[in-house]
Amino acid sequence: MSNHRICHIALDEQTILWRNADIEQERRIAIFDLIEENSFKPLSGRGGDYEGPYRLSLSVSEGRLVMDIARKDETPLETIILALGRFRRPIREYFAICDSYYQAIRQASAQEIETIDMARRGIHNQAAELLMERLEGKIEVDFPTARRLFTLICVLHIKG
Repeated sequence: MSNHRICHIALDEQTILWRNADIEQERRIAIFDLIEENSFKPLSGRGGDYEGPYRLSLSVSEGRLVMDIARKDETPLETIILALGRFRRPIREYFAICDSYYQAIRQASAQEIETIDMARRGIHNQAAELLMERLEGKIEVDFPTARRLFTLICVLHIKG
């Protein structure tokens, strides 16, 4: 197994003001899947002393995503801060389509659910590509890792 991976992830619980059962399930699945399989390589250029696996802590502060990266033994390595302005629209769209999806699961036909799920995946994929673009030169991640990280970024934006 590669050392360029996340072995533990934590979300700032103070950032998350509210979440329902559906969102909690999405969070649990994203974290579980992320730990099981991910590709995460900080590009700081520090060489061998910067090897993973890594512990990642995510929070939002003053409209910015804060990514605290540490070694497996919790020794801090670096903090990456990304402005979230370009993510506002994808996050808003993702919340709206997820809400439609959760409502459809309870009352819509299989075809309607599939159509909404395809739209949800499309928004999620575009946001993952945006995240990969924003991390370029800072952290190298694969597409599935970017998708799961975007899910967790969305969880951090739930306001109730």
